[in-house]
Amino acid sequence: MTTAPWRDPALPAAVRVDDLLSRMTLEEKTAQLYGVWVGAATDGEGVAPLQHEMAAGTDWDKLITLGLGQLTRSFGTAPVDPAAGARALAAAQRRIADAGRFGIPAVAHEECLAGFTAWRATAYPVPLAWGASFDPDLVEEVGARIGRDLRSVGVHQGLAPVLDVVRDLRWGRVEETIGEDPYLVGTVGTAYVRGLESAGIVATLKHFAGYAASAGARNLAPVRAGTREFADVVLPPFEMALREGGARSVMAAYTETDGVPASADPRLLTGLLREEWGFTGTVVADYFGIGFLRSLHRVAGSEAEAAHAALEAGVDVELPSPRCYGEPLVTAVRAGAVPEALVDRAARRVLLQKCGLGLLDPDWRPGADAETGTEIDLDPAGNRALARRLAEESVVLLDNPGGVLPLAPDTRVAVVGPRAADALAMLGCYSFPSHVLTHHPGVPDGIAVPTVLDALRDELPDCGVTFAPGCGVDGTDTSGFTEAVARASGADVCVAVLGDRAGLFGRGTSGEGCDAEDLRLPGVQAELLDALVATGVPVVLVLLTGRPYALGRWAGRLGAVVQAFFPGEEGGPALAGVLSGRVNPSGRLPVSFPRTPGGQPWTYLQPPLGLAGEVSNLDPTPLYPFGHGRSYTEFAWTDFTGTGPARTGTDGGLDLSVTVRNTGDRAGAEVVQLYLHDPVASVTRPDIRLVGYRRVELAPGEARRVTFRFHADLSSFTGRTGDRVVEPGELELRLAASSTDVRHRARLTLTGPVRVLGPDRMLRCATAAVPV
Repeated sequence: MTTAPWRDPALPAAVRVDDLLSRMTLEEKTAQLYGVWVGAATDGEGVAPLQHEMAAGTDWDKLITLGLGQLTRSFGTAPVDPAAGARALAAAQRRIADAGRFGIPAVAHEECLAGFTAWRATAYPVPLAWGASFDPDLVEEVGARIGRDLRSVGVHQGLAPVLDVVRDLRWGRVEETIGEDPYLVGTVGTAYVRGLESAGIVATLKHFAGYAASAGARNLAPVRAGTREFADVVLPPFEMALREGGARSVMAAYTETDGVPASADPRLLTGLLREEWGFTGTVVADYFGIGFLRSLHRVAGSEAEAAHAALEAGVDVELPSPRCYGEPLVTAVRAGAVPEALVDRAARRVLLQKCGLGLLDPDWRPGADAETGTEIDLDPAGNRALARRLAEESVVLLDNPGGVLPLAPDTRVAVVGPRAADALAMLGCYSFPSHVLTHHPGVPDGIAVPTVLDALRDELPDCGVTFAPGCGVDGTDTSGFTEAVARASGADVCVAVLGDRAGLFGRGTSGEGCDAEDLRLPGVQAELLDALVATGVPVVLVLLTGRPYALGRWAGRLGAVVQAFFPGEEGGPALAGVLSGRVNPSGRLPVSFPRTPGGQPWTYLQPPLGLAGEVSNLDPTPLYPFGHGRSYTEFAWTDFTGTGPARTGTDGGLDLSVTVRNTGDRAGAEVVQLYLHDPVASVTRPDIRLVGYRRVELAPGEARRVTFRFHADLSSFTGRTGDRVVEPGELELRLAASSTDVRHRARLTLTGPVRVLGPDRMLRCATAAVPV
């Protein structure tokens, strides 16, 4: 029996795919370029297309005779038992393979922004909490665990991580980002990519590129970022995740920059991504993003024109359904309006990826990489333990001026606030209970999510904890204030648990399409906090949010301030542990906290004119700066080296070392941060920016020698010619505990000519921490 070359695993993938393409009709090739949005049947027998505004009318049986590129969110659409979902997905893949001439299954993709977005799957902390941990190794472990869960039920591709750098704190999707600094976003995001990819899952970087820089912080608003902001702030995390993380897919952003939508921008998706960076994977559309070229951007007059623009730019796969890449594209190619070569180019990339996943192999079987037994546990004890670790590491102690924390075990505690007794207060908008179950009232969450109130009662059983909600998350009802104030007045300490409700498109105070007018606490929560402070009882403010809020109104008036960014299913016990002292807080801020709410949607990456000065009466200086976070122990930074005069070429570097010792009486973690200050450059530069960091965990009395190997490449920026350059001149390197808490400085003079960098430039600062 002769095997066709494309079925022969011994041949190179390119040879196999070229042979397969030569055998396919136009319709079969285009079928590889789109997905179908399906929901897994609860009986495990198969899938059925959903009726969606832009996905309705799909004739499933007819469609799959041509093959199919992707299956869209069979788990993430409705509550389906994991084992039944795995069986349904396997049955769907069998039907797809049996229906087509070539027997090629689809790539199944799912969301995995804060865990696998599926019923009964672990809900991890949101990405902003990953950034607060400053712990890429832990985030990589989380990514690997999520990847194994995806793989166990037959999923191939995960639509994460979000590598958008926060530019305006009012934007609803701040919770989905890792922070406001490209180096932090790049290093932590790359770690998550490595984790997913290590499990065989195709990681999809989003949103490429500029999405978070939308004007006025409005979702899908135009992006007005300049060339240098785009190159030096927006793009570096994507470059790092591709080069160092090995991500195999990129999602084109919804937005347009300078009049060109990302999904129709060949300079971005082909010139930069493929020709300059060497990316060889697939570019997928954000959901309905190709159709939006016609309906929202109005750069195409029909679905066929939208398909042409997107294909030409470099979008290989239309998600979630065949709105443009289906019949409209086939008709346009047949009419000579779209070159078939564009279809071939995209289909080749898709099939190369399927080949790498084993989907073209003769021994592929549906369910071969899925556990299709009677039970699949997507929230085992190991997952929960990992979620707890990340939650604990991400809690940030913003302030503790009176030493109210940790709480004594016999303290009388009143817990007040709308977030204290609600399990959803722990979860971001892409966690399954927030994202999907709100449309299925009466269906249980499927996972245990202890509230702060319940966790604190378990943590401090002798405190006689009382509770009153006080008010809702939003709205204007203040009728609960009286009871809340009474509870606080009768206690030794009041724990005020305030914050956001995650949702979608205006149904929450944080999340996709839930953009904020300003940075005031939602609803009447600020007025509730005023009333609690007025009692004279020490108030510990606990914030469960998806973005930072302006807290200057209460500066110096609170007993302590604790921040958690939607910390996931184990967030309640993590917070209770911080309040009791069982957990020593070690999180650091991935975003600055403003002092006033009226604007200044400010990140710390400011050139001189963006800082406070005499030319304006408005002071944008944050209340709590990027990188800030307190501990219950103390750390000494001694024996710094790197202070002497240093000169090196524009291709050289400098090692900086400091000994960090835990001088307190309890174990804790310090985050040593390295910032760059460039006093004079050919274009304006941020006053400081992060170029390295190291999280160091230390027992009482323990010390480690922390070393940073700074390379001149890390000082590079986009110069006046548009090239990325390293310029000669003086630099100042600052070892700091936050962007404003500088402990040691070193001057470095770069000598020689301006050096133009290519795509092989050094992207990260190597670090080491050895015991002393």
